[in-house]
Amino acid sequence: MNHRTISLIGVPTDIGAADRGASMGPEALRVADLGARLERRGRTVIDRGNLHGPFNPWQPPVNGYRHLDQVVTWNMTVYAAVHQALQAGHLPIMLGGDHCLAIGSISAVADHCRETGKQLRVLWLDAHSDFNTAEATPSGNIHGMPVACLCGHGPKALVELGIHTPATTPDVYRQIGIRSVDYGEKKLVREANVGIYDMRRIDEEGMKRVMEQALEGVDENTHLHVSFDVDFLDPSIAPGVGTTVRGGPTYREAQLCMEMIFDSGQLASLDLVELNPAFDRHNATAKLAVDLIESLFGKSTLIR
Repeated sequence: MNHRTISLIGVPTDIGAADRGASMGPEALRVADLGARLERRGRTVIDRGNLHGPFNPWQPPVNGYRHLDQVVTWNMTVYAAVHQALQAGHLPIMLGGDHCLAIGSISAVADHCRETGKQLRVLWLDAHSDFNTAEATPSGNIHGMPVACLCGHGPKALVELGIHTPATTPDVYRQIGIRSVDYGEKKLVREANVGIYDMRRIDEEGMKRVMEQALEGVDENTHLHVSFDVDFLDPSIAPGVGTTVRGGPTYREAQLCMEMIFDSGQLASLDLVELNPAFDRHNATAKLAVDLIESLFGKSTLIR
């Protein structure tokens, strides 16, 4: 990894989520000492503070989408901040906030890749595939739609957020830890041929083999983006999320996942989303997330 300087970008909103509370995520991560822990790994850390956007009106869906106008505004702000950090040669870490914000961050990353001639690979660490549309969604919550929007399936204002439309194609994604996909969403994911490594596959093949497959083809010309939804983790170790799904990766499996991403040497941007302190116990989930992010940047049990 060549990015010695990290930009922390707080995005305190739960605008796309099913529950209130993810707006407190950035501060919980700061309380868990994220910046100082990354500096221990030899990085220069610049905390850009929090972005600002519309408050959450907490309204029901309109035409299949909840809070669409507010989601667009927040994501445009995220796009600008992430793109600016990338142009400065920094590694942006977007501190959510809910996962709808990945539309802005990954649109910025995808445009940066086109500008620099890099190929994009996105590791989507999540319990959910987030490929819902207005027709398939049971809730209208846009945090269940970012991958679909990024691949061109969604409202015009989100699909055309960046310079290019669609921002990405399904083949750039490797979704790891999936174990909850809505009924209508399953058909959409299959038709799009998204690369999914669900929990059964992890059970059968092991995290090591899954990560080897997910990272296959990643080289020095690859911009590796990790979109880490904290509900990727089993809720027994990470209760501080709004959408818990039993049967996720264990602590050791998650550590191995992070260490193998670091070993690739190509991590260039990161989303850290869906931490909800309202459901947490003594900030334990934030501390665990920071521990795993430290491994993503080179901490390991032994000197290798």
